[in-house]
Amino acid sequence: MFKISDYLHEETLSTSYLYRGKIINVRQDRVKGFREKVAFREVVEHPGAVAILALDAQNEIFVVRQHRQPAGEILLEIPAGKIDPGENPLDCARRELLEETGLEAKEWNELSQFYTSPGFCDEKIFLYQAEELNKAFSPTTDPDENIAVEKIPLVEAGKMIADGQIKDGKTIIAIQFALLRESVNK
Repeated sequence: MFKISDYLHEETLSTSYLYRGKIINVRQDRVKGFREKVAFREVVEHPGAVAILALDAQNEIFVVRQHRQPAGEILLEIPAGKIDPGENPLDCARRELLEETGLEAKEWNELSQFYTSPGFCDEKIFLYQAEELNKAFSPTTDPDENIAVEKIPLVEAGKMIADGQIKDGKTIIAIQFALLRESVNK
């Protein structure tokens, strides 16, 4: 009996690394698929990341504005960051929110986990919503990071997606989750 998973599955025959870096590695996998067809797949390895939708009691979200070299422009994003080796995603989310905004949260909920671009990258983002926020201290960003923290009403953030002001995928997903949750709870 034929199963669709047999048709879709690929077996890795060999792997060679083309680049090993501080944040990513790039490898080429030789794979065998359905009917013994051999192909090559280029894969960007990433340790994973977290992203935090920090929502205050006034239904405003905290975002950071920063230049992103690959995009070649300044983007508006929710706080986010790379998971360190052995670090729990929720612990990373707490750390990143504190570092980027100076905020701590009493309430944490995981909204989703998703792959950013599974056609070539294994990066998985753990998306959290943080509430009951308290200012702990001034943000302490990484030495090579220049960001500006802003607050935006959630509804306005939805409009900013629609008119192209917010272009970052994880931020769009988080805002849409929050708006959906808000509409369901009405």
